[in-house]
Amino acid sequence: MMGEPDAVVTADVARERLDRLLARRLADLSRSRLKALIEAGHVRIGGRTMTDASHRVNLGDQVSIAVPAPEDPTPKGEDIPLAVVFEDEHLIVIDKPAGLVVHPAAGHWTGTLVNALIAHCGDSLSGIGGVRRPGIVHRLDKDTSGLLVVAKTDRAHALLSAQFADHGRTGPLVRAYVALVWDAPAREAFTIDAPLDRDPHAREKIAVRASGRHAVTHVEVEETFAGDLVSQVRCRLETGRTHQIRVHMAHAGHPLLGDETYARGFRTKAARLGDEARDALAALGRQALHAAVLGFAHPATGAAMRFESPLPADLARLIAALRRG
Repeated sequence: MMGEPDAVVTADVARERLDRLLARRLADLSRSRLKALIEAGHVRIGGRTMTDASHRVNLGDQVSIAVPAPEDPTPKGEDIPLAVVFEDEHLIVIDKPAGLVVHPAAGHWTGTLVNALIAHCGDSLSGIGGVRRPGIVHRLDKDTSGLLVVAKTDRAHALLSAQFADHGRTGPLVRAYVALVWDAPAREAFTIDAPLDRDPHAREKIAVRASGRHAVTHVEVEETFAGDLVSQVRCRLETGRTHQIRVHMAHAGHPLLGDETYARGFRTKAARLGDEARDALAALGRQALHAAVLGFAHPATGAAMRFESPLPADLARLIAALRRG
């Protein structure tokens, strides 16, 4: 239930988008913040709660907005199950399920991996990442499953971060992902070298842009299905940019199955799958991406550590259905 409004705006332009009207009239709130408030039910027109930021207002509409009090920025421990692959006094390796956000941020202040780690590790997490990202050396997207290492001490955090910054050029760092992509690449193995930056037209997206940061993904085709309609590929990261594999594969013409952000133009291809595979893809409900291999030098002993994660059940079901045609 929305509280008392903090502001009331009268629409002075007919058919203007709701979020644009509010952004134009409420300069203290960003458009992304306003969109989040609308979608969370904090905006009304008349007595009706609006949750669609693209709603077109009518001339004279009275739009009221209630801004909730700021969330406590300090995350607290929560009893969330963790799949612990390895743990000692220096670090912990987690097999993250799809759907779990790594650290608190707007829209996800609770229920994150950090909340689970605080409960599991207590005070033994590196403070280098700050109060919202204690021990976090690298991240996985919310809907990407697989392996992730977290530092328990500041020294471990610094040494692991240095390995990730080096991208395995001089050390044993390895990050390999299994992905399902549309169509069959022309080559069995290839490299995508394309700089990545924020999309100027959609800030929540990443795009290949000349002004972006250096990004390299090495790709190997492992298997094809459904008459080359779908391919299973292994992607090895030489850099670690936000959404890197998802954007690089889309840029190469082979976006990931289930990727609602970067594969929208490929939605109709699902109709060409067999019934079982089509149902399995619909049930997946996320991009078909899994962090399957993680290797690094132990920050205290220098020993080479390597971990492999089997495909989660949802991806395994989809691949099995694809193999059956």
